[in-house]
Amino acid sequence: MYPVMKWALVPLLLLLCLITGSLLALLFQVTPALLTKLITDPEFHFAVLMSLATSLTSLVLAFLIAVPAAWVMVRGDFPGKRVADALFDVPLVTPPLVIGIGLLLLLGSQGPLAGIFPQLGRWLFSPVGVIIAQTYVASAVLYRSAQGAFASVDPAYVRTAMNLGLTPGKTLLLAEIPLCLQGLLSGGILAYSRALGEFGATLMLAGATRFKTETLPMAIYLNIASGDFSLALGCALILMALAIVLLVALHRLKRQPSHAAR
Repeated sequence: MYPVMKWALVPLLLLLCLITGSLLALLFQVTPALLTKLITDPEFHFAVLMSLATSLTSLVLAFLIAVPAAWVMVRGDFPGKRVADALFDVPLVTPPLVIGIGLLLLLGSQGPLAGIFPQLGRWLFSPVGVIIAQTYVASAVLYRSAQGAFASVDPAYVRTAMNLGLTPGKTLLLAEIPLCLQGLLSGGILAYSRALGEFGATLMLAGATRFKTETLPMAIYLNIASGDFSLALGCALILMALAIVLLVALHRLKRQPSHAAR
């Protein structure tokens, strides 16, 4: 090993210590009393079910939005394509609280869409608002993954499918999606994890109301603010466990050979 590589091990070890230390610091807080409280706490049950239900719904909506959008950006050609592609990066670099304020001003009862969809403003501070915020951020993550997946498909396959008489829509469903399914699933896992941990935009768009819009990140915020550290710790542990499961699934998926490689 070169001497410079030995010095580079210092920041590597520092980063690993921080990651491992933060995980162990959470795990060492687990006690039988904490587990008993979590098992019997209705607020904890509500936060878990709310997070799982809204994030799964948001993931489905993100697939319906991001996959067609990524496909047309890769295969299509239209005026303003570069501008549109750049705008898709805005949710990735904008602070979540700013995203939430923007969505609130757009979709709220005083917003420009109030006249077209008058009921929309009344749905915001409810689970619908949670789903809108999660779908917004999840779609941006999934879009980039889907765009890379479609771009990796050899155009020769697409031309062959169309020469066989398939329409562009059927080519997408029968040829392109199966070829890049691994990339789409990887993007879906990343998008789901992003939706599961979404806090800032959700806070602005759905509010922080117990037993109404209380996702796991919101439960952590509410209980830290009220001094109930044990419930906040339990929600943090569940989020960490879900993150580890998703991370393992992502790495297992990446190790499998893609259909395009076969």
